[in-house]
Amino acid sequence: MGNACCGSFRVREFEDANPNKPKNPNSNSISNLDNNNCQKPLKYQQKRSAEESAKESTEKDSNLVVVGAKEAMKRGVDSQAYCVLGHKTDSIHDLYLLGRKLGQGQFGTTYLCTEKATGVEYACKSISKRKLMSVEDLEDVRREIQIMHHLSGHKNIVLIKGAYEDHMYVHIVMELCAGGELFDRIIQRGHYSERKAAELTKIIVGVVEACHSLGVMHRDLKPENFLLVNKDDDFSLKAIDFGLSVFFKPGQIFTDVVGSPYYVAPEVLCKSYGPEADVWTAGVILYILLSGVPPFWAESQQGIFDAVLKGVIDFESDPWPVISDSAKDLIRKMLCSQPSERLTAHQVLSISLNAASSGIKSLFKCSHFTLATFELLISGHPWICENGVAPDRSLDPAVLSRLKQFSAMNKFKKMALRVIAESLSEEEIAGLKEMFQAMDTDNSGAITFDELKAGLRRYGSTLKDVEIRDLMEAADVDNSGTIDYGEFIAATVHINKLEREEHLVAAFSYFDKDGSGYITVDELQQACKEHHMTDVFLDDIIKEVDQDNDGRIDYGEFVAMMTKGNAGVGRRTMRNSVNISMRDAPGARNF
Repeated sequence: MGNACCGSFRVREFEDANPNKPKNPNSNSISNLDNNNCQKPLKYQQKRSAEESAKESTEKDSNLVVVGAKEAMKRGVDSQAYCVLGHKTDSIHDLYLLGRKLGQGQFGTTYLCTEKATGVEYACKSISKRKLMSVEDLEDVRREIQIMHHLSGHKNIVLIKGAYEDHMYVHIVMELCAGGELFDRIIQRGHYSERKAAELTKIIVGVVEACHSLGVMHRDLKPENFLLVNKDDDFSLKAIDFGLSVFFKPGQIFTDVVGSPYYVAPEVLCKSYGPEADVWTAGVILYILLSGVPPFWAESQQGIFDAVLKGVIDFESDPWPVISDSAKDLIRKMLCSQPSERLTAHQVLSISLNAASSGIKSLFKCSHFTLATFELLISGHPWICENGVAPDRSLDPAVLSRLKQFSAMNKFKKMALRVIAESLSEEEIAGLKEMFQAMDTDNSGAITFDELKAGLRRYGSTLKDVEIRDLMEAADVDNSGTIDYGEFIAATVHINKLEREEHLVAAFSYFDKDGSGYITVDELQQACKEHHMTDVFLDDIIKEVDQDNDGRIDYGEFVAMMTKGNAGVGRRTMRNSVNISMRDAPGARNF
């Protein structure tokens, strides 16, 4: 199927602002699951057909309340009178040709679409504005787009190409995943070997770790929400459907009950949870990968919830007697009913460091904090390592990785990134804005060294003060002693933004003040003044970038500088991806 709109949007049964609105029986969310779908375990469960979904959605169209803002709700205005994205966009029909339907969901339809300029195929999820029944629904759509932009660049998260809005729909254009759902692959295979399950678990938990390190909680992970780019490659997984995802700050507690019954964590049912709930869900998926059935199921939805709350895991039935104790141990640690004792995604994945020693043992006098616990904190779970899929380097939080990459750039490239960052839309940087505000604890509009240090620690960093100081100085381009909002965005925006031709052209034009097609020393000097940069050796920059030694920088040389050192980031590492960047378009110059 590929990129189908089968994921669930939030259905507010517990804290509904509009208790009289009709419930959509087509939702897969916890608070509105058809009990008939809960009578058998996963391998026997039949999914609702797209035709049935479309029919039910059509029958409810006449009863839908059209909203776009609180005022619109009060007046009952037509859906065409409001803007979901908050800004005008290009017409999708000017840029893409919409083709056959790929899937049908609660709020819209996914189509195959082809970019007119390049002939590249993508998936387009078209969300009907008539079906956004509340302000919360509208905010969910905006946040989904913001989060997709925020996570853009991770090799196992579907890549968003752009969002567009017209009279009737919001269109989200994204990477095409034509290999079908992981759900269907599990149904087809029954279950996986431990080796293959470990590979898939590494990918799934890697997505969770990436989300959490960027302050995002998915809240609806399940096999249906992982698509394969290539049907012949079980490991070409991409996470999709961020309709229930939210931004979170470390320590923040959520109370709304969302997700899908088989996968929901007990603390979600108790209305007090954080990102640990995603690890529980990944543990459920691991159990399913190894056995073909979910660990918690019953004849009714309430029965499933009761089983989840009891937390009794069946390791007696087939095939568990022949599955390794190490695999079972990992499942127990991921499905621990106490969130505070559950493994984090980082702990599941981190490389083995073999750091235990007799000297360290003496540090652990408390009965509840053992050497084994400490070794797990620094080494990752042995089942991942034993199956040969442990990462070959220690894992940095995503923001820390981006700061390190930014610190290695020359001042010219840093200025160019600042220019590009200032041109990004609100939805593209909304996630980074959330992180900046979380670190700027005194709301001064700038991050101090102590705030950066505390913020990085909250997101999982273990850097020494001197290393954090180096990053601080690298990001503080104007040498003010703090990192302002613009500097933070420039330093932490994903490097894949550099691969977009329109951003490169705009940045080059900013420096090429006279429009001559070249950037001169004088123009660089003027840009440095505008950015309050006084310690830049312009001659050295020119020599580094000027490949033909004519004393100036042309567009090709500028692009070469901007893309240098970006290997391993973005499209070119996604071997099976059909996506290409603008610079690969026919007629574009080769760099």
